[in-house]
Amino acid sequence: MIAILSDIHANREALSACLDHADRAGATRFVFLGDIVGYGADPAWCLRTVMDRIAHGAVAILGNHDQAVFARGTRMNGRAAAAIDWTRAQLSPDAAGFLRTLPLEHVEGDVLFVHSDASAPEEWRYVLGAEEARRSLDASPARVTVCGHVHVPRLFGLTATDKCTAFSPAPGVPVPLPRPRRWLAVMGAVGQPRDGDPAACYGLLDPAAAELRWMRVPYDVEMAAAKIRGAGLPESLADRLFLGR
Repeated sequence: MIAILSDIHANREALSACLDHADRAGATRFVFLGDIVGYGADPAWCLRTVMDRIAHGAVAILGNHDQAVFARGTRMNGRAAAAIDWTRAQLSPDAAGFLRTLPLEHVEGDVLFVHSDASAPEEWRYVLGAEEARRSLDASPARVTVCGHVHVPRLFGLTATDKCTAFSPAPGVPVPLPRPRRWLAVMGAVGQPRDGDPAACYGLLDPAAAELRWMRVPYDVEMAAAKIRGAGLPESLADRLFLGR
């Protein structure tokens, strides 16, 4: 069982809750889909936690907020840029150096893991609908492509007639990914959901059964928001956690 965690965004409370949940669910592999930092108030702790998991066999890939820590030309809005400026000051040289080592994608079996659109991972394009999903699937060498970046759970699949269909998964319900069809799964966000549900979201992929579940995990939103306010980060970054927007 592979636990897939995307868009942690320096939210310690959400990451802790998801890791505990995944451990109890029997996950034996962990893949982090990028954006470990940004927006939230615990970038150093979240990075150390991911690095520790990597030391025990996990995989992590680069997200655009991670890149922005060491590549100052990365485009982002004012709130995101302010959070990254603050984040740089919180990270040790070793932590920032670790972010530089992260790859843009990772292939494991018949699954490709990437932060954004697989057709051009370095451009950080969003997979919002069937057109973008088809472009990503056409570029992917894998039967199943898994991405983050959007913060909203979604599944796209190619039918027998080569049509790209979309599906919104229900929390905790196993979704079959039957062969030989090809699929693109968009993970929700651990640290900043945007689908109207404030609970943290991560995925559990069972490669043997070819099934994927999107899990929702409540966490201490009050604490995460209080830390954002206490750090002097934009107030809206705290407020949105309660709304899942």
